[in-house]
Amino acid sequence: MAKEYLKGRNVPFKDVDIDQDRTAAYHIMNKTGQAGIPVLEIGDETILGFDRERIDGALRTNQLI
Repeated sequence: MAKEYLKGRNVPFKDVDIDQDRTAAYHIMNKTGQAGIPVLEIGDETILGFDRERIDGALRTNQLI
């Protein structure tokens, strides 16, 4: 859902599969204390789950939309 949303907004992103990338999984666990997905890092903000309002706010703050 998050990938489709970002694509629909024409926002470039990097898709990381934490099941395949142990370093990325460690980074997310260390930063958030959770292994849930999706995790979006937009600027300095980390968003767990698909929270459209927070995503849009972070995108605006970082002048991505």
